[in-house]
Amino acid sequence: MNNEFRTESDLLGAREIPACALYGVQTLRGIENFEISKFHLNEYPLFIKGLAITKMAAAMANYELGLLTKEQHDAIVQACKEIIDGKHHEQFPVDMIQGGAGTTTNMNANEVIANRALELMGHKRGEYQYCSPNDHVNCAQSTNDAYPTAIHIGMWYSHVRFVEHYRTLIQAFHAKSEEFRNIVKMGRTQLEDAVPMTLGQTFSGFASILEDEIKHLNEAAADFLTVNMGATAIGTGICAEPGYAEKCVAALCTITGLEFKLSDDLVGATSDTSCLVGYASAMKRVAVKMNKICNDLRLLASGPRCGLGEFNLPAMQPGSSIMPGKVNPVIPEVMSQICYKVMGNELCVTMAGEAAQMELNAMEPVMAQCDFESVDLMINGFETLRTRCVEGITANADRCLAYVHNSIGIVTALNPVIGYKNSTKIAKEALETGKSVYDLVLEHDILSKEDLDTILSPENMIKPVKLDIKPRH
Repeated sequence: MNNEFRTESDLLGAREIPACALYGVQTLRGIENFEISKFHLNEYPLFIKGLAITKMAAAMANYELGLLTKEQHDAIVQACKEIIDGKHHEQFPVDMIQGGAGTTTNMNANEVIANRALELMGHKRGEYQYCSPNDHVNCAQSTNDAYPTAIHIGMWYSHVRFVEHYRTLIQAFHAKSEEFRNIVKMGRTQLEDAVPMTLGQTFSGFASILEDEIKHLNEAAADFLTVNMGATAIGTGICAEPGYAEKCVAALCTITGLEFKLSDDLVGATSDTSCLVGYASAMKRVAVKMNKICNDLRLLASGPRCGLGEFNLPAMQPGSSIMPGKVNPVIPEVMSQICYKVMGNELCVTMAGEAAQMELNAMEPVMAQCDFESVDLMINGFETLRTRCVEGITANADRCLAYVHNSIGIVTALNPVIGYKNSTKIAKEALETGKSVYDLVLEHDILSKEDLDTILSPENMIKPVKLDIKPRH
């Protein structure tokens, strides 16, 4: 079978198609024309799922309007169900980055579904008089409404996966926050000693700034539930019957259980890709925060002898081909690189979104590729960071406490009691002499040892407190 071919023809002429292929002539032309990247449609199963759901909904609406026979409807729906279940994905080999505003991808789906439907109907692949990629599977559709709708559906399901893995990583930071809640350390601002806090508060801070982004992600993803099905070529609905758009969107809701709605203005919606821009921006926000956290993990774990060394990252692999004993923070490093890639993808999506002209944005394929890729990269990064780094972090409690005792920054905790002038004097002398703030306060008889210990106790330095303590002079 692999050595056999069938002949298919289109506007540009006839071509030989491998008999084993469910795709057809227009997919073949796309394969040949767009050898651009290593990003192929069959590597994005949720996008393929979105295509199949879109085509199934269209078939349901067209059957209800009397535009498909029951046999055609049943076969198309069954073919779509198989694709949704993960079958035939190898038949989607086209490059994600393509000219034609997604026509190659749309026709790839039309041809695979049509040929599988033909098989289910008892016909041979390519016998399109019985079920055509254009006349039946693509009935009442254009690439310009079916393709973005499929992207929306695929991105919605991608968002659900994204948030699921994201929440799991956040919970890992929360768990570390609880584990380290009693370990006192120095906080730092501008890389200088600031005031005491707990290591638990550091990790709680990581968790909370990430958690704040779930709201923005959900808000951005909500836009994917508005689609332009029924717009056909430019939003006027040409080639679709009255009521088709509403029936098609209702079918989307039935198939998915989601609350899809039709765009209020299909002409405007057909050239508008702002939902892809918005979600790329939401992911960039996450990437910015993730990179800050990874920078902190590397800095606070630096060492082991000559760095900060407040905690230990799990040792994952030898760190040097020349320096024996060196172990690098490879997991935070790879997460940072993922973040940079996501930020770069967001810029690409933004520029492509700005490139819309007249009634269409022909740059949507690269926008889709970037958004789907960013989701996959971040999910892989979340899982890698959680399982190979965060969950295995151990604290160096003694070292953290030593930094507190030796820090000039703890003078800030004394400021409300002994005043700014005395605090400045003590800080300056500590810097000049190398003596500790603790010893200098006692040496100058500013506070009793009992009062000093009360002020500098961990529980009084890591939250707002009111102390009834007066300086001796």
